[in-house]
Amino acid sequence: MRKQQRQDVFRQIVANKYLIYNSLFTALPYEKMSNIGMLIPFLYKESKEGYAQGKEPRQIIEEFFRDHTESMDEDEQIDLMFRIIQYIERQVVLFDSIEDVAFRSLHDKADFGTVHHLYQVAKENNKLDEVREKLKNFAVRVVFTAHPTQFYSNEVQRIMHEMRDAIRKDSVSRIDLLLQQLGLTPFITHKKPTPYDEALSIIYYLRHIYYDSLGSLFTEVKLLFGEDIASENSDMIQLGFWPGGDRDGNPFVKADTTWRVAQELNISILKCYYNHLKELRKKLTFRKVNDLVKEISQKLYKCIFQGETSVKQEELLNQLKEIRKILIKDYNSLYLNDLDELIDRVNLFGTHFASLDIRQDSSKHDLMIRAIFQKEFKVDYDSLEDEDKIKFLTEKSLNIQAEDYEDEIIKDTINNIKQLKEIQAINGEKGVHRYIISNSESVFDILNVYAFFKYCGYKDEDIKFDIIPLFETIKGFSNSENVMNLLYNQKNYAAHLKRRNGKQTIMLGFSDGTKDGGYVRANWGIYETKEALSRVAKANGVKVVFFDGRGGPPARGGGKTHQFYESQGQDIANYEIQLTIQGQTITSVYGTKEQSYYNFEQLLTAGVNNEVFKNDKINLNENEREILNNLAQKSYQKYVELKENEKFVPYLEKMSTLKYYGKTNIGSRPSKRGSGNKLIFSDLRAIPFVGSWSLLKQNVPGYYGFGTAIQFYKENGKIEELKKLFKQSSFFKTLVENSMMSMMKTYFPLTQYMKDDIEFGEFWELLYNEFELTKQMILEVSGYKTLMEDEPVSKASVDMREKIVLPLLTIQQYALQKIQENNDKKEVYENMVMRCLFGNINASRNSA
Repeated sequence: MRKQQRQDVFRQIVANKYLIYNSLFTALPYEKMSNIGMLIPFLYKESKEGYAQGKEPRQIIEEFFRDHTESMDEDEQIDLMFRIIQYIERQVVLFDSIEDVAFRSLHDKADFGTVHHLYQVAKENNKLDEVREKLKNFAVRVVFTAHPTQFYSNEVQRIMHEMRDAIRKDSVSRIDLLLQQLGLTPFITHKKPTPYDEALSIIYYLRHIYYDSLGSLFTEVKLLFGEDIASENSDMIQLGFWPGGDRDGNPFVKADTTWRVAQELNISILKCYYNHLKELRKKLTFRKVNDLVKEISQKLYKCIFQGETSVKQEELLNQLKEIRKILIKDYNSLYLNDLDELIDRVNLFGTHFASLDIRQDSSKHDLMIRAIFQKEFKVDYDSLEDEDKIKFLTEKSLNIQAEDYEDEIIKDTINNIKQLKEIQAINGEKGVHRYIISNSESVFDILNVYAFFKYCGYKDEDIKFDIIPLFETIKGFSNSENVMNLLYNQKNYAAHLKRRNGKQTIMLGFSDGTKDGGYVRANWGIYETKEALSRVAKANGVKVVFFDGRGGPPARGGGKTHQFYESQGQDIANYEIQLTIQGQTITSVYGTKEQSYYNFEQLLTAGVNNEVFKNDKINLNENEREILNNLAQKSYQKYVELKENEKFVPYLEKMSTLKYYGKTNIGSRPSKRGSGNKLIFSDLRAIPFVGSWSLLKQNVPGYYGFGTAIQFYKENGKIEELKKLFKQSSFFKTLVENSMMSMMKTYFPLTQYMKDDIEFGEFWELLYNEFELTKQMILEVSGYKTLMEDEPVSKASVDMREKIVLPLLTIQQYALQKIQENNDKKEVYENMVMRCLFGNINASRNSA
């Protein structure tokens, strides 16, 4: 679909529909709500014009009350602002629902990146056989995390599901009813969810979205490219799962949590099969197959509802294939396609649905190893030479027991590792087979985990787990090549890798990488790290797979994700694409069947396109590398200066919403790693860090330092080199356009009052000046007249969302100003700040 055509469709079925359905809000029969819909446009106008005139939020709110409401005391004003917040929250839900429904009309099967487009291009270029071979050996894994960026409660999400259906059918009466329901349904919860609650929330999507959408995609690939694709590569599309297994910084995830979540994943996929089979039974009424279908149904029923037994993937497949043979032989292959759809899903999802990953921070492992060395080996860990430590970690075997240790983390880790065998026995090996180590920086960080398995009674051949280092800091990136080379050449670990089919998965963290090194340095650092790790793996005969820790916004590796993977150079291993997605991105990018189907196929084809249809724009020559190195270094210097500014952390603490993230009941995990009262930069979680910049509408991690780096080239008469690089390098173009998205959602007039602040005025000026410089430099390099000029539909969506929430942002900043004044209603205004978080974050869709 052409850009102009897509733009017209967006205006007709998103912008216009929103205006029509939004008018229904004004007629909702709520006490005290009847005039809110009429007041919000006035607050928007006061905000837009006020900020253009240099007014601060406090002045805008005061003038709004003076000019557009009757005389009110402070309590009445507060009450009205809370009602405006509630109203806008629901406007955001309506807009989300309308845009979700429009997705199908804005994309079609002929679009670039769809499997149909891949098939047509391959056919036209006589490359069908090459594509088929790649598909037999390629995989996409999307891993769902429990990170707290999903502000819609389960109740609201269910209403959204109904709302989408009503909008799709243009049922005004039903939409009106759902808007009334939405108006009376609370958006906030009064207690934090448990890790198990978070798991159930995401399992809802597995059952009601991905079972169908990914099953259909798998079938489509098979139909287009050949039956043998499915039989040879049932791992082509994989789901991963962190809730219940991710212990990093979450003290509430215990061994019993992991066990319960694993059980729930197993039961959930069996329920899907049971329901699927129930529909099939209506069609497979033939004498020779009826009893076989009934037998499978009864077995699933006993597993699900009576817990009497368990069922294996192979067992299910064998029985279904037996039915298939009979249909072909005796019943003219009647309903064979329907049966194959179920077989495809059993191949995809097994008895695990999604693979449950285990994750913990390397520092916790280090403390545990020291305690085990002291207790079991009677040696002081620090007194050993590195060579001796490695021998202890790779050659010693134990069978330690949790009850012999007092430390709760050690006890829980032992219990967890011991139970993983049982989970594999029920869910299959794919059910849990990865252990991820956060903040990996040395060879010991990986070997510590290898040792845990041996110390918990596992024989070498029983360690059916991929041990995955997560390099997520600039130091980690720098050390990674040497770390992995040492590992590949350590005989015991090399033997372990051989048993794992010679495959090593390595995770790279965009979120903490950006927080640590700034936008350009992190992205280029990860690119170079992947190249280095690909080289060292190849030299050691290892198949390396990269797992990217991505968040929603460009500052955390999000943005133009598919283009990013298509822009990876030929020197980067391309066996699989693996990435994390979290709360907000799950609902906004993978939240409907149409969206999830489309975005999964985009990832799948990105990996195939990268290799089969070699694009000159993805390979960088020496000169281009030198440019990117210089840009990364210059931007890093600028970012480090900011990070080391004495006002950096205090600014976030006092002037942003940072401390309020931890007070919202949206996630089970604390918002920072450390337990002390003092805020330390290294303890900051990437989500609240990036999210707080987003709510200030400053988005610093998405561009800071980029402008300074480009200006360096311009001052040296080399700006043309960057313009040429933008046209010739897919990587640089994606880097620039992702940064544009961050800047598009930036609005410094909202906080311009801070430039007069005695403590933080100069710091605010630093941020503002770099934003203006970066915007100017990026537009010059790209040749665009406006940000996101090349993506008119995305730009229009951002514009509409920013317009909806501007009054909300004004209220939030007003409340922050009141808090800074130590107003006697400080607690009330703090609640107001938190309430504004919901609508602002939801409207952004990729802000954290």
